[in-house]
This record gives sequence, structure tokens and C-alpha cells, in this order.
Amino acid sequence: MKLYDQLIQFVEQKLGPIAGKLGAQRHITALRDGFLVAMPFIIVGSFILIFANPPFAADTTNAFGRAWLDFVAAHRPTIVMPWTMSMGIMSLFITMGVAYSLAKSYQMDAIGAAALSAMSFLLVAAPEKGWALPLNHFAGTGIFTALLVAYFSVELTRILKKYNITIRMPEQVPPAIAASFALLVPVLAIFVTLYPLSLFVQSGFDMQIPDAVMTIFKPLVSASNSLPAIIGALLLCQLLWFAGIHGANIVVGILSPIFLANISANAAAYAAGETIPNLFTQPFWDFYIFIGGAGATLSLVILMSFSKTAHLRSVGRMSFLPGAFQINEPVMFGAPVVMNPTLFIPFVMAPVVNAIIAYVAVNTGIVDKAIAVTPWTAPALIGAAWGSGWAFKASILTAVLMVIDLMIYYPFFKAYEKQVMAQEQATATGATKTETAGNPAIA
Repeated sequence: MKLYDQLIQFVEQKLGPIAGKLGAQRHITALRDGFLVAMPFIIVGSFILIFANPPFAADTTNAFGRAWLDFVAAHRPTIVMPWTMSMGIMSLFITMGVAYSLAKSYQMDAIGAAALSAMSFLLVAAPEKGWALPLNHFAGTGIFTALLVAYFSVELTRILKKYNITIRMPEQVPPAIAASFALLVPVLAIFVTLYPLSLFVQSGFDMQIPDAVMTIFKPLVSASNSLPAIIGALLLCQLLWFAGIHGANIVVGILSPIFLANISANAAAYAAGETIPNLFTQPFWDFYIFIGGAGATLSLVILMSFSKTAHLRSVGRMSFLPGAFQINEPVMFGAPVVMNPTLFIPFVMAPVVNAIIAYVAVNTGIVDKAIAVTPWTAPALIGAAWGSGWAFKASILTAVLMVIDLMIYYPFFKAYEKQVMAQEQATATGATKTETAGNPAIA
């Protein structure tokens, strides 16, 4: 208990305040919000990608599969176009969303900031050739550049405004017109700063800025696929959650660029019929590690639903439907799991065991790597298959992990159940004594 108390004290006094500041930091918040803006386009694009690559062998004799393959072969350019205009240009949506959110936090012109960021990204990532814009950096390889130009364009505009380097219009001018004129100087500043830098990188290094940025971030992306990095990220998430801080908001917010860069590279490799490179993706995190939410609590919810105690049974049954859709706040605060020393070990152990088993299964090729972005609220058995292009071996892995989680949680759940049962009996006994003492006829 002493070690546990010291750990909780460390989280509350040291880690918690830092995490709270990070979670409220405007640039991290803008990053998270920017990815949320792009998410609907990415999910729909993932649907199209799977449809354009039927999960059947090229020589299949299955009538349905054969018809699907032939239809795709005959109409592939038409089918793939929606993917190109959604997931294929997600970096453009991300840079606009991040700039919008960051400018809004500064109480600046958010729409103008989004447009300026889009122009900045196009300037460095898609130099025009023959009245055509190349799209090769609009997907995953442009994500980090999209973030950097969003931050740069907004901060540059803020500094120019701070030092009154702007065009001011009379008060009688409508606000929309005044805002458009105020954006003239930042647009010019972007051309003066980013465009020469882009030309220098192209001429001096024979590459574009997104290529240079990806070269810098490549070690980080590669390290993200390692088991120690995965376990480190999930342990941080678990410790924050256990102290009552929404760890996923902070950790996943920071991991989002890596998740999308990895899944984009996987999708491109899948579409080209190449080996899929990356293991650590959002589906891996959501549907293998955190089945039912942080702590892999869906198995705990199932155990609680059949508890002998009224409190745990009611919380378990109330939490099952949200837990099936990866929402576990009801059980986290209803059981509670947060700050519960009896459930601390399985709350941390279950996701770690899940990560190790899933890592081995996916890394060895037993289960396919994810190639599609899925809603994090998808039920785990469905989301795992969906993310891997409807390879149902992923669902089998998720089911196996759920059983293992049940076994991990079971002895600790039974110990906690005894504690709750004793409390309920003590409360019932106390209530009975109170009623007896207050009724002279019974006394």
C-alpha cells in the first residue's frame, strides 16, 4: 500500500499538473481539434479504399467476389476518386482545422487563418506544374508539414497584429471586408518567408519541404512501431486516468499525427498491393489495447453485470452498452475504477498484456495490420475487422484478448466485490438498527 500511495501521490502532485497544462495548452488543443475536423473525410475515404480493394483473391471462384473484383477492375479510376478527394488530401483538411482552432483560441479571424494556412501548405507541398497540382504530399507524408505551416501562419499573423503591422480600415467598413484587408499583410509575409524557403530546399536538396520534414520525423514514426513505445504511451494514459485525468485526451491528442501518418502509409501500400509497413495505428490502440475504453474495462463490465452485489451489478449493466461502443466513463466513475487500489493492478496490467499479445500477433503476420481509419466508438469486434480491411482474424484476436482480460480482472473483481458486499451488509444492518430504535413497538 505504501508503494501504491507513493505512486498516486506522484501522479497527483507531479504528473497530474503537467498533464493538465498540456491538455489545456492551445497548440495541443488545436492539434486535437484539427484532426477531428479531418476525421469524417478520413473515415469515408477508408470505406472507399476497402471497397476499391475487395477482400478476395484475384483468382477467386466465389460468384460475389468475382463480380466485385470485375466491377472494380472496370471502374477503378471512378471508384478511387472519392478516396483521393477525402483521405487522399487529408493534410489539407488538417492544416485548415488546426489553424482555425488555434486562431479561435487567440480570438483572431479563424476563417481567414484557415484559408491562409491552406495557401501556405499548397505553397510548400504542391508546387504547380503545367496548371496541375501534384497530390503526392496531401496524404500522410504531408501531415507534419500541415501542422507546422498551420502553427507558423497563425503565429506570424498574431505577431504582425501585435505590433500593428496590418492594414486598418475605417470603422464604417463592414467587419468581413475589414478582416479580408487585414489578411493582406500576412499573405504577403507568407510569400516572403515560406516561398523562398521552399525554393531553397528544392534547389539545394532536390526535395520539397514535406520530404525534408518527413526525413526529420522518420525516427519518431519508426520508433512508434516498437513495443516499448506503445507500452510507454499506454502506461502514461493509464496513470492519468487512474488519477481521474482523461488520459486519452492528452496521449491520443499527441499521438494523432503519428497514427494518421502510419495509417496513410498503410493505406497507400495496401492500394498498391505492397507490404503494409506500420503496426501502431488508431485501430490497434482502440480495438486491441483498450477494448471497451481505457483499462480494457469491457471485461470488467461483463463481470460486474453478474455481480452478487446490487451496486456493482447495476453499474455493470448500465455500463455495458456504452462500453460496447468504447465509452467507459460510467464504469470508471460508477464502480469506481478511478482511485480504486483494489482494481489498480488489473487496470494497468490488462492493456499491457493486450499490447504485448497483439504486437506479437500483428508483427508476425498472424493478424493483418490496419489499413483504414475507423470511428473509435465502433464496437471492438467490428472495428478491429473493419480497420484491417475486413480481415476477421482481427476480430478473433480481439475476442481472445477479451477472454484474457476477464481472467486478469476476475480475482481482483472478486476481492472488490467482497468489499462492496460487506459495505452493503453493514449499511443494511445499520439501517435496520435505526428503524428498530426509532420504533417503540418493535423495541
